[in-house]
Amino acid sequence: MKYDRPLCIELYCGTMGWSQGWLELGGRAVGFDLEHEAWHGPIPAGAELVIQDVLTLHGKQFKDASLILGSSPCQEFSYRAMPWKRARELPPPYLGMELFEAQFRIQREACEAAGRYIPLVVENVRGAQKWVGRSRWHFGSYHLWGDVPALMPHTLKGVKVGGLDWNNRAQKGQAFNTHAEHQLREEIKNSGGSWFKISHNKSQPTRGDRYGNNPVGLAAGRQETLDGLKGAGHGWFNDAKRAGVSRETGRLSQSGSKSPQRRAAAAAIARIPYTLSRHIAETYWPDAVEQSA
Repeated sequence: MKYDRPLCIELYCGTMGWSQGWLELGGRAVGFDLEHEAWHGPIPAGAELVIQDVLTLHGKQFKDASLILGSSPCQEFSYRAMPWKRARELPPPYLGMELFEAQFRIQREACEAAGRYIPLVVENVRGAQKWVGRSRWHFGSYHLWGDVPALMPHTLKGVKVGGLDWNNRAQKGQAFNTHAEHQLREEIKNSGGSWFKISHNKSQPTRGDRYGNNPVGLAAGRQETLDGLKGAGHGWFNDAKRAGVSRETGRLSQSGSKSPQRRAAAAAIARIPYTLSRHIAETYWPDAVEQSA
């Protein structure tokens, strides 16, 4: 089946941040993920969403694609990179590695079916390198594997910012708008914070954790940042969810917080930065590829 507009496939799509640059150029995007909740926001114009386990996909479905993008869940990699005894003693992140490798399997199958090469760019966190090999480049804390262009945009130095009141922002409908918050959104994924039950109240510390470790500065004291924990994609590491058990059947959330505001914040921080999305789209847009050939 042929498409009038160049097709981009986005695996583990979440908010479909990887596709935003491609869609702006006038292309078509199809995203795949286990879920799409309210905090992911609306599906962008020109995009389609398929609720399906990426592990069940075969690349021959994507033989007409011009580009494949992926951002497999990183929670297992991120947690094992933390300086906690419990994290260091965990076994290898088998599921995280399987989800990561699935992207390259799909690319190989797509190329074989198409009889041509279809580029793939994969994003994950720095902590994944121990398990899947060194990344080819990174945009702030967004590390990239696969067909990463030789020339990439520069990033400004990442900054820590004062506490962001996500609940208040969600109620008022506010977005990232200050210079410091823009840098946070563009370059630094959230490093855990409240998602791992770090206390914001010195007089009432959370059991098993220290006060003052929130990576975005919600505590005024000592801060320790651990590069790149995405807050989206909870379902990939929830066996019940992967088995198809719904909320109505009593499925328990794997997340440390069920708050829609926190999940919305996590999804926003995990979203691929626009600068990166646009650059990759322009690099692999069919006209650009033909002109450089």
